[in-house]
Amino acid sequence: MQVISKIMISFLILFIIFTILEKLFPAIRSKRVFRDGFKLDLLYWVVAPTINAAIKNGSAIVVIVLIATILGLKLDDDIVQGFGPISQQPAGLVIVEMLLLGDFIGYWTHRWFHRQRLWKFHAIHHSSEELDWLSSVRVHPLNQAISNSINVAIMLALGFPLLVLAAYLPFILFYSILLHANVSWSFGPLRYVIASPRFHRWHHTSEEQGLDKNFAGLFPIYDLIFGTFYMPHDKQPEKFGILDKDCPTTLWGQMCYPFKKNSNKAL
Repeated sequence: MQVISKIMISFLILFIIFTILEKLFPAIRSKRVFRDGFKLDLLYWVVAPTINAAIKNGSAIVVIVLIATILGLKLDDDIVQGFGPISQQPAGLVIVEMLLLGDFIGYWTHRWFHRQRLWKFHAIHHSSEELDWLSSVRVHPLNQAISNSINVAIMLALGFPLLVLAAYLPFILFYSILLHANVSWSFGPLRYVIASPRFHRWHHTSEEQGLDKNFAGLFPIYDLIFGTFYMPHDKQPEKFGILDKDCPTTLWGQMCYPFKKNSNKAL
């Protein structure tokens, strides 16, 4: 009951904050609060935290044990506190390195999920046709579990402390909610330094010029380096979703959708 209460309180706080922000700084002014897909995304907010947490935590435990076993590390000391050269650095530097490396891993994992075989899992996240903060949690649990496991495995194998990593993942989750918000922010002169809602909204567009662009979750520099950056000064995306009309609009249907053999990539 305490877990459910915390989820409800967190949701209400986020609902108030982002509803106000989306009204004050809207990217699309005509968007309704109770828009199409609202009930589905609300259901994701109710169900996803429990399901995703169970799968994510379970996969994380498996990864932690595997890394410790393969590298001969001690769970209490080496995994929790970190090991090697990284553990000898100042905490601030470790955090910066974790953010940079984590986003680099996330960039390529994200691109991987846009390829044919894994797209069916990631398409669920792109299926919302009216993008806002609420749609940020519309994610298939296997998509999240695989992405997190890859990130955690590499970080731990390099010696990053689990204590810092445990704080990194919730931060990424909150920032992801902000990136999906229906706000016009581009962060001005920092547009090429920090990922903004406008930057990420171009990633979700179904408009041709924005397809397979802006994969980074924090630092657009990776998109600039690898040629996937797109964020024009004079316009914002207006159309979202995927072109595959076979994608279900129910929670259970979307959980099963990636396993349909005839599901192809079709933004």
